[in-house]
Amino acid sequence: MKATAELSLYPLTENYAAVVTGYILEFEKYPGIDIEVNGLSTQLFGEYDLVFRAVQEVSKRLFETQRAVLVMKIAGSELRKENLPEELK
Repeated sequence: MKATAELSLYPLTENYAAVVTGYILEFEKYPGIDIEVNGLSTQLFGEYDLVFRAVQEVSKRLFETQRAVLVMKIAGSELRKENLPEELK
């Protein structure tokens, strides 16, 4: 089953940009996950179990060293822009 995870990370530190960038780059270590980044969030696409495992592992490592808030939305399908109805693209 495919999944989409949309993540918004809010580090509770003055060095927030570096923390967010490092967090996103950690997902590149997981083959099979596609990553799309925009100004408000990061979207992960891939197999459900792989996406959840990656979010769990990467987030746990982050929370062990940083104070942060993570907001996550999950869809049980691949919700890419190209899959939207034409009038929404």
